[in-house]
Amino acid sequence: MSKKRQHRADVQNEGAVRTMVRSFAVRHFHDHVIASHVHEWHQLIYASEGVMWVHTAAGDWVVPPNRAVWVPAGVEHGIELTGEVLVQTIYVATDISGDMPRQCCAVNVSPLLRELIVHTVKLGSLDQSEPAHARLIGFLVDQLSVLPAIPLQLPLPRDIRARRAVDLLRAHPDDAGLIKSVARRVATSARTLERIFQEETGMTFGRWRQQLRLLQAMRLLAAGRPVTAVALEVGYESPSAFIAMFKRTLGTTPHRYFVS
Repeated sequence: MSKKRQHRADVQNEGAVRTMVRSFAVRHFHDHVIASHVHEWHQLIYASEGVMWVHTAAGDWVVPPNRAVWVPAGVEHGIELTGEVLVQTIYVATDISGDMPRQCCAVNVSPLLRELIVHTVKLGSLDQSEPAHARLIGFLVDQLSVLPAIPLQLPLPRDIRARRAVDLLRAHPDDAGLIKSVARRVATSARTLERIFQEETGMTFGRWRQQLRLLQAMRLLAAGRPVTAVALEVGYESPSAFIAMFKRTLGTTPHRYFVS
């Protein structure tokens, strides 16, 4: 029997082992790309070291050190890993009841949840039929049900003109060109491009570009680049302007965020 079919049988057979939580840990020592794929289980993908960029059809999420991304079962996703990254993943069976997130989201990982993840990874899997494991599963589900989301999502538009604009902005995050110049390069009007971004991403064009710059900056900061260099590379005129945006969005300075 394949591993996938075995895992499904584990959950469904009342008289057999009832594996409700699985775990996996791997360290990548260099930049690495995990091709787009789908899981039948919910996932909490935790980056205890390094930065991950998670791609889905609906949008992207950047996951800095000691944060995680929640990916519900059935959501196709790919992952880019920047530098050396230690990834610890918790897989949760869809049979488990709990008020867990129904959409992808980047989340803060509390010290308590961090220790639960480490402990679960050491155990390998949790069997509902074992009392000690059952208690741990309940505790873990409680923690997953109150995950505090952080604003590190980049929603993607569907319109082909807006997608061309996205490609331009990603390739040149430091480009200070106005929406009019971007619209002209993707063969539409500024008014149309603004409307598309607002309707399909929930953000104005300017707010979307700021979010892109923030996510690009996250990767550079996590790689050890100085704040001044990062600010200029993602299009800010001064480090102070970049720090002000960072603090307004995430509630703290870049230095404090990455040492927390």
